[in-house]
Amino acid sequence: MPHTVMVHILNEDAIVGEVEQIPDPQDQVLVLHDVRYRDGREVSYILPETRTVIYPWGRIHCVEILPSEEEEEVVSFIRE
Repeated sequence: MPHTVMVHILNEDAIVGEVEQIPDPQDQVLVLHDVRYRDGREVSYILPETRTVIYPWGRIHCVEILPSEEEEEVVSFIRE
């Protein structure tokens, strides 16, 4: 099951993509599929037909694992 992650790259805007599994501490690179900006736009420095991008860990500040739709808890307030 792919996980959606937000990757913060040094001196760049954050990007969103899918990874096959959560990165392991021994990994040297991060392999992302379907890379896009947070708002869904195409990443300007990646060709539109590119589906997979490999980033070295030296360029990455941090990785956020975003909740899936079924994990996301909806909190609403009901006024009586």
